[in-house]
Amino acid sequence: SRWLAITNFTPSDLWNQVKHLVEAQTGYLIGDDTLLNKKYSRKNQLAKKQYSGCEHKLENGIALVNLIWTRGEQFIPVDYRIYQKQNDDKTKNDHFQDMLQRAKQRGFSPLYVLIDSWYSSIDNLKAITRKYKWQFICNLKSNRQVNICQGHYISIADLDLAKKQVRKVWLKEYGFVLVCKIVDQNGDDAYLATSDLTLTDYNTFISHWNHRWDIEEFHRGIKQTTGIEKCYSILAPSQKTHIFAAFSAFIKLETNRLTNCISWYEQKAQISRSATANYLFCSSA
Repeated sequence: SRWLAITNFTPSDLWNQVKHLVEAQTGYLIGDDTLLNKKYSRKNQLAKKQYSGCEHKLENGIALVNLIWTRGEQFIPVDYRIYQKQNDDKTKNDHFQDMLQRAKQRGFSPLYVLIDSWYSSIDNLKAITRKYKWQFICNLKSNRQVNICQGHYISIADLDLAKKQVRKVWLKEYGFVLVCKIVDQNGDDAYLATSDLTLTDYNTFISHWNHRWDIEEFHRGIKQTTGIEKCYSILAPSQKTHIFAAFSAFIKLETNRLTNCISWYEQKAQISRSATANYLFCSSA
């Protein structure tokens, strides 16, 4: 408890641990947020009521905005921010842009930046393509306005998109993008957009976009294997140290997974399995 309270780590310390694991000129950068559930911790200094994508309702928790790098096999967290607008007056999109800027300073030049509709604001899209000279693939909400005839905007949901069609349109306040429609896992239509006007093949478009799910796997993995949600201190410094320690533990798990092909979950199970076996051996001796 004392170590948690007096130790101070920052996201830059995380980068020092992972920079040798990434190839900054390749792969994808994926941004998204997740909620660390603190439903029973009413006095936690970092937690507050906010929307949970897992529960689909408001829950008490700590929101993390994460940025991971992957080439399709790796799950490497390169940056994170704790969302606490009441303290720093920054939105999740502000944190996302801060991480993009830091990634640019660190030499990243990804194939695509992959983001869902929450982070596909015009400011974010312009920052990715015009400030950092990268390309994006993003999810768009159905009411986003596009233009197929000058001066006449319609919702992307009203755009006549055939199955597996990729179409060039003008996204309001941004410029030309390619868009396509997919059916998500709930059977609902979802709309994708990319700034890469050469990405006209539907299957290639979707194959790149499918890597966005990697950050969801990362969120599930770090929660189920590192105990990132299981710090019971109500103090902000202790919670921040615990979160950093969970990231460090995940990096160890991921490094071992890449080296020895042992999943995160099997590595966790090996610890308890060995401890149980030793306990039973000592009890019978």
